[in-house]
Amino acid sequence: MKLKGKRIAILAEDIYEELEIWYPLLRFREEGAEVVVVGSGASKSHVGKHGYPVAVDKFAHEVRAGQFDAVIIPGGYAPDRMRRHTSMVSLVKRAVEKGKVVAAICHGGWMLASAEVLQGKTVTGFFSIRDDLVHAGATYVDVEVAVDGNIITSRKPDDLPAFCRTIIVALAGEVSPAV
Repeated sequence: MKLKGKRIAILAEDIYEELEIWYPLLRFREEGAEVVVVGSGASKSHVGKHGYPVAVDKFAHEVRAGQFDAVIIPGGYAPDRMRRHTSMVSLVKRAVEKGKVVAAICHGGWMLASAEVLQGKTVTGFFSIRDDLVHAGATYVDVEVAVDGNIITSRKPDDLPAFCRTIIVALAGEVSPAV
């Protein structure tokens, strides 16, 4: 139980990619972490791209970055909805500023761009948001997992095993999350 005592927020909004919420949520719980699903405030549950719902534990305006060891941003089209909520963008920005692990997969990089935390960072994400990441000041790399300081990014659901392993290692303190 490498993550016993760790508290992780997973962000949620409608049209999320099911695997990108459920795989990390279950994997991190398996390692002993307390996982909190944090919603935008629009609803007490959100429906994924394939119709699978996820219940919200807390709304973004009710939590603070300092309450978590990590913030996970799944993809699908949910990040485009998430970034419409100042409280969600602020949570991501504050978590990065506080040195918390902030991990985004697939379209999750949109939230990093909206939080204005990508300047000078090396990241990856779904190929269709490459331009958005670059325009936000990042260097885009096409790799399974990119780690730059406390920011961890991956491209797609196929990368989930490596994405979760990298987050677990960073949170467990087994190696520095720095590049």
